[in-house]
Amino acid sequence: MSGGAWTVAAVAGVTAAYALGSRRLAPTPISSAIVFTGCGILLGPAVLDLVSLGPDAEPIMVLLEAALTLVLFTDAMTVRRRDLTSGGFLPRRLLGIGLLLSIVAGWLLAWPLLPGLTMWELALLGVILAPTDAALGKSAMSDPRVPGLVRQGLNVESGLNDGMVLPFFVVVLAAIPGTSYAAEGAAGTFWRALVLSTVLGLLVGGIGGRLLGAARARGWVTKEWGQVYVLAVAVASYELAVVVDGSGFIAAWVAGFAFGHALRHAPAVPSLPDGERRGERAGRDETPEFAENLGGLLASISLLLFGAVLLGPTLEHLTWRIVVYALLSLTVVRMVPVALSLLGSGLRAPTVAYIGWFGPRGLASVVLGLLMVEEHVPGTELMGRVVAVTVALSVLLHGVSAPAFAERYGRWYRRAAETAPEGLRESKTVPEMTGRRRLGRLDKPAD
Repeated sequence: MSGGAWTVAAVAGVTAAYALGSRRLAPTPISSAIVFTGCGILLGPAVLDLVSLGPDAEPIMVLLEAALTLVLFTDAMTVRRRDLTSGGFLPRRLLGIGLLLSIVAGWLLAWPLLPGLTMWELALLGVILAPTDAALGKSAMSDPRVPGLVRQGLNVESGLNDGMVLPFFVVVLAAIPGTSYAAEGAAGTFWRALVLSTVLGLLVGGIGGRLLGAARARGWVTKEWGQVYVLAVAVASYELAVVVDGSGFIAAWVAGFAFGHALRHAPAVPSLPDGERRGERAGRDETPEFAENLGGLLASISLLLFGAVLLGPTLEHLTWRIVVYALLSLTVVRMVPVALSLLGSGLRAPTVAYIGWFGPRGLASVVLGLLMVEEHVPGTELMGRVVAVTVALSVLLHGVSAPAFAERYGRWYRRAAETAPEGLRESKTVPEMTGRRRLGRLDKPAD
């Protein structure tokens, strides 16, 4: 059996095994991210050598980029304006203040700990490790004992910050000599990667959403093909931006916003078959379900490949500087900016600490790190190891701590709400998000 066949068989075997035990593992601290990353290390060159990068890394990059494209598109698609208006002070502060401070903090703390990197390489590392991934701390963001304001805020933040760091990623790459963006120049980068990609995303997403809305209103499209259509629009937005040498990820993220907005303002569906009518009565839009689940599956497989081809070899070259920076990235770089962004918000200290801790790093950081490798950034080897260790520690620490911390914080909130006659700011009622992938839907047992 060839190396490629062994890789496919190993990935399929792990996926099938986890699927068979997913219901039993769902309420435990053993998340799908821990299982897939751990199996990746076991199957990789460091141990069994069944999964390896091989001479051609293109298939792996395609899978990783497809996973991030679907995540960006579906996350943006399911965010509504009310998510930023009703109780939206929390995500607005986390995204408008906390995200920028996290990038700066990651940049500055890397300076003394990672000598040999240039100013812009250090800044790039701060950008790569800034976005969070709610799927790695699903219990912390879906436990009903946690107040809705906090769950909603963390989900909206995680759904948007991976897209918001993309312009920073592109701009910093343009400042590093030798990258393709540097060759374009500042003006070319701004035009193609930011402006043109955004316009294409708006057009593809907006037109795509209107067409689907019109087809549904006339009864022309089934629920199943409507879900497949979402996948086609996401892929089209990405590829069209790539064709013009723009940023496919920025286009997909913007297209998700435009698609969701157009679909929500489409004409009402006059009649539906029984199965679809039940979903409508439950207040759920199941249109992005297929793309969300496929994106979640690809993200899990991506973590397995991450464990095999990046993390396993990295563990053989650990230094104290890499480990210390990774730990600071998950604590100081995240928690201090969150605390500063929430000053004067009225939220209690346990809430601020809870929000600050649950900023897990995941798929976006892995993909951006691999794109950095493709761009041949001079400090790639050291930066790649830092990204790998940071994501690995996040998968482990956030995954294991999520159930226990959610339970403990939920108990505190219940007692505080009962003893606070004036009420808690955390008790503010907010509408739940319609998106479900960010809550780790593939990890959840059936009702």
